[in-house]
Amino acid sequence: MGLAKVWVYAEAVEGTVTGATLELLTKAREVGDTVEALYVGSDADSVAATLGEYGASKVYATDPGETLGAAIAGAFVAQLATAHAPDLVLFAQSYEGRDAVARASARLDRTVLSNGTSLTVDGDTVKVGAAIFGGLTLVETVFEGEKPYLAAIKAKSFEPASAGGGPAAVERVDVADAGRSEQVKLTARHIEEREGPQLEDAAVVVSGGRGIGAAENFEPYVEALARRLKGASGASRAIVDAGWVPYSKQVGQTGKTVKPRVYIALGISGATQHMVGMKNSDNIIAINKDAEAPIFSVADLGIVGDVNKVVPQLLELLNK
Repeated sequence: MGLAKVWVYAEAVEGTVTGATLELLTKAREVGDTVEALYVGSDADSVAATLGEYGASKVYATDPGETLGAAIAGAFVAQLATAHAPDLVLFAQSYEGRDAVARASARLDRTVLSNGTSLTVDGDTVKVGAAIFGGLTLVETVFEGEKPYLAAIKAKSFEPASAGGGPAAVERVDVADAGRSEQVKLTARHIEEREGPQLEDAAVVVSGGRGIGAAENFEPYVEALARRLKGASGASRAIVDAGWVPYSKQVGQTGKTVKPRVYIALGISGATQHMVGMKNSDNIIAINKDAEAPIFSVADLGIVGDVNKVVPQLLELLNK
């Protein structure tokens, strides 16, 4: 027996619903009898088809105008939750999702369970699983107190699956009182320039760690191999902290979670913090000269060798 009503705070970028939102809708169908979405944006009609396809029967939408959407999200969620009494509201562990759930928590005076990687429901008992202590320990936390429960879930925690439904009905809502949050204006939006697939959505990810030797080796080894395999490049926290590559490439507990068909780790020892972000990849290939490196414990194929010798040979073979 599932919950009577589960809501998903939906996000979209330039009219495209995010993958994390689709994951949450899929999970919401599993644990809730009625699934509805909340959306802050001017293009609710265009995203309603996708939200409906993945299980939302209705979309409560508000147009923020020039106001930063996440800034009024707390008042929006609280206003609707007070009126319609959902059991659980799910948010993606994204920049917008974290802002929205924090504001909703303050408005509703409800606890938030964040950084979730699993969600189980047994009657009225709702548990959120998360990694703590740098990923060394996995714990499940049970909600107590009044509903609605608020949970923020990391991307790639669930597998998105279409429900085959038609467009969700859109119900437009005016936010009654967002307070001073209405004064937060969106003045510009900057999109990171990138070539090839986005790291979080790539079917192939090639990541580099300290074992590549130097910052100047990232392009000819990691980037070159990723391009040849039509994939995306990533990195361990160690070389991000060292300034070799930007934070946007970091894979791990404090970076991005990826779940590609193939994950190739070049010179990455396999700290738990990193493995939390990639261990659910379908196939993991590790190249490291340390035969005792922890990364080999999760690898489907392990190559003990120097990245600087193995990768050039691999590229040569691929180019043939």
